[in-house]
Amino acid sequence: MSHLPSQRGFTLIEIALVLVIIGLLLGGILKGQELIVQARIKNIINDMNSIAAAIYTYQDRYRALPGDERNAAVSRRWSNEGGGNGDGVICGAYNGGGTGGSACSGATESVLIWRHLRQAGLLTGSIEDGIPNNAAGGLIGVQQGAFGLAGQVICVSNLPAKIAAAIDAQLDNGLPHSGSIRAILQNAPNPAAEAGLPVETGYLDDGGQTYLLCKTI
Repeated sequence: MSHLPSQRGFTLIEIALVLVIIGLLLGGILKGQELIVQARIKNIINDMNSIAAAIYTYQDRYRALPGDERNAAVSRRWSNEGGGNGDGVICGAYNGGGTGGSACSGATESVLIWRHLRQAGLLTGSIEDGIPNNAAGGLIGVQQGAFGLAGQVICVSNLPAKIAAAIDAQLDNGLPHSGSIRAILQNAPNPAAEAGLPVETGYLDDGGQTYLLCKTI
């Protein structure tokens, strides 16, 4: 009479070791994801601060706003470089289209600003690079006014709720409907930041929402 080979199961210690290993792997993955999020938040905040500082430095150095500076004045410093209308406003939308947050002439000035800042050596990159991307995969641009904010604003698009909320909390009051930072819920990538659009009352972190955030310079 033949005997079937005995089957040996896992001991409680072996099962416990497997669970510990799985827990460590999951913890490492989650920790790594959180580090990536924190790095993106820091990167975007640094970019916003650097752009604001570059605009102030340009204005102090040349007595004009980058992008808005008249063609003749710019051409005396840099060959074959365009300019704006010199009305003291950076017109155009942060994303390169339309007239931006308020009605004004010179719609291309929000694109020219990046050429002028790079020509002046105040920002890195080629003058042909255009509007820069932010660390969350959207755009980071400048325009005149947005969501009830007056003056020049920096707008950052395609931000997950966790990143948008953290930026608002670190630089302002954490509320997307008040303070120097305002935000709207996006329904498309890199949407327009029109002045009359209603802002949100809070950031909904459900894993699928993205926000357009604008801050006064």
